[in-house]
Amino acid sequence: MNAFADALAWIFSPDRLTGSLPLPLAIGQHLAFTFGSVAVAALIAIPLGWLIGHTGRGREIAVALSGAARALPSLGLVVLLVLLMGVVHKTEAAVVAFVLLAIPSILAGAYAGFEAIDRTVIDAGRAVGMTDWQILWRIEVPLGLPLLIGGLRSAALQVVATVTVAAYVGLGGLGFFIIQGIQVRSFPQILGSSLLVVALALLLDGAFALLQRLVVPRGVAGRVARESRTASRAVPAAP
Repeated sequence: MNAFADALAWIFSPDRLTGSLPLPLAIGQHLAFTFGSVAVAALIAIPLGWLIGHTGRGREIAVALSGAARALPSLGLVVLLVLLMGVVHKTEAAVVAFVLLAIPSILAGAYAGFEAIDRTVIDAGRAVGMTDWQILWRIEVPLGLPLLIGGLRSAALQVVATVTVAAYVGLGGLGFFIIQGIQVRSFPQILGSSLLVVALALLLDGAFALLQRLVVPRGVAGRVARESRTASRAVPAAP
């Protein structure tokens, strides 16, 4: 418990508001890298995932590329891109690395959301004369949103943890305190900054979990609730 008390004391110390990198600024940098990278990845992966889910083509290629991207070592990728793009463009290099790491989860959530839709619903839309464009925006996108948000949730959690390696190339964030703590052998600083990364991850996870529940269409949510009640009544009581 003393270790956690020392870590909390380090976090709430007035010294964290001064110095070359105040703690609030480091948290802001960390969140900026996270949200910026996830946003760029979403702009790339969501249209591609919707195209794959809507047409049913290219899924095997997407799965293969996503699996390969998930296997990339984050620190090695950041360092490699910094070397290739130059130190002057190290911020862009780090963002590219984080975007590459975020794309697989978002891509999978985008096309899996479409694939999970009951095909009879789409057939019913075509039966009433809806065009492919109307089916996409009025049926597939709303019903696929929960799984898409789940993909964004996974991507955000992965990126917020990986952004700590940006400090290895001098880009700040909460990873700065972890690296500095290792160098000066300050365990409270290492643990304190690690706890802040965990806290950010938990806050993001909770926010995306709430959003995932909110985007479930009202009719689908009501049907799931009715099915759950029916299933619970069907279970025989224990003797």
